[in-house]
Amino acid sequence: MKKLFIGLSLSVSLVAGGAMAEDPEATAFRDGFIAGNVDWQAVQERAKKEGTVNLYYWGGSDPINIWMDRTVAPALAEEGVTLNPVRITGTKDAVDLVLAEMAAGKGPGEGSVDAIWLNGENFATLKRQNALFGAFAPKLPNSKFIEWNAEDPRSQMNLRDFGVETGGAEVPWSGEQYVCAVNTDRVAAADVPHTFAELKAYLDKTPGKFTYVKPPHYIGNTFVQATIYAHNPDGTGAAAFQESIDVIGAEELARLITPGLEYLKALEPVLLDANGGTPRYPEDPSALDGMFLNGEVDFNCKFGMFAVATGLAQGTYPEAAEQFVFPEGNMIKNKNYLAIPANAPNPAAALIMTNYMSSVESQTSKLQGTGMPPGIDPWKLSEAEAASLAAASPGLVGLTQADLDANAAPDTNATLVDVIEATWLEYIERDSTDPIDVIVKRAVENLSK
Repeated sequence: MKKLFIGLSLSVSLVAGGAMAEDPEATAFRDGFIAGNVDWQAVQERAKKEGTVNLYYWGGSDPINIWMDRTVAPALAEEGVTLNPVRITGTKDAVDLVLAEMAAGKGPGEGSVDAIWLNGENFATLKRQNALFGAFAPKLPNSKFIEWNAEDPRSQMNLRDFGVETGGAEVPWSGEQYVCAVNTDRVAAADVPHTFAELKAYLDKTPGKFTYVKPPHYIGNTFVQATIYAHNPDGTGAAAFQESIDVIGAEELARLITPGLEYLKALEPVLLDANGGTPRYPEDPSALDGMFLNGEVDFNCKFGMFAVATGLAQGTYPEAAEQFVFPEGNMIKNKNYLAIPANAPNPAAALIMTNYMSSVESQTSKLQGTGMPPGIDPWKLSEAEAASLAAASPGLVGLTQADLDANAAPDTNATLVDVIEATWLEYIERDSTDPIDVIVKRAVENLSK
């Protein structure tokens, strides 16, 4: 989002100066598919002619990369499509490439990116800049495995991504929830915290045994958001953070987040010490995993419903690790998605790929091979399909699905995330003495430039 408005003005000025280059056949294909005038057989035939699909995704997970190479690539090859897995270090890199190419006048069929694994601010950025293929997801044959009925409350994570309406422009690929683990060899059951007040009390007695991933990493942002929910001065938790910054406004957002940020400031003296009294915030979840495994910290909080089970199997978690409810009522849950850019060079191949990724076969093998929870909805499956998916799960350790569901909370609206992040960086990391309302106002103004 930080470059959203700059990119928008750039694209407007460049494209306004000349015609958008595009492949007329790609444009006609896109318009026809979105309108429902192109059947699936025609998609398959065009995909074979295109021959390749360029999937941009975070490549920092060996299990995901192996699954892509050994499962997805052969499956797509049977459809006549070659998977080109473009492994990037940050999703924003793919988003920036799409926007740069569109700013340079590359329209439908002329870009480099066929699909992106994304959610949150990255999706919101593409949507705001009209850089998405369109409402393709509900038209995929395997969309029958996803709940699209807006009257069913379970559909909300399919219809809204960080509070932003998806409009069918991305298909759910995986689901996750922010879950904490504890080393039960080091923490007695009676001392395991379930609220932020209990966490502070534990650390007052046992300082240095907790930390969280540093924002702007999304894992760190999520911990900050959960803290803010729990300290909402109106007692309405996540509900107040579902609207956009345009609706809430800087002054009201500052009021809502001040108690949570003040709590995080008060927590700093009892966090893991980096020597000299400075809190040590790991840069990513892998670093936090290492701290948890070697006993530097007693807890590990991140997105990972099956993180303990997979961590125990892989030897990256201590043997006494278990999941626990924290923070009560504010364990943020979301989905991540596959989106197709408006200027995808191989749009039919992208549709074939996203449809395969939404199949029960794909979702089951992904769960079994990578531990990534399904993006499809179990209640939309047959009994046999649901049983197959359940059997592939690595399992929960210390919690039940009912525990997770009872304490789930939605993610923060995408337009608020960068504001909260910028406020944390200034108020916590840089130890600014400015009032939080001043910091928030400045962040909103800077992000709007």
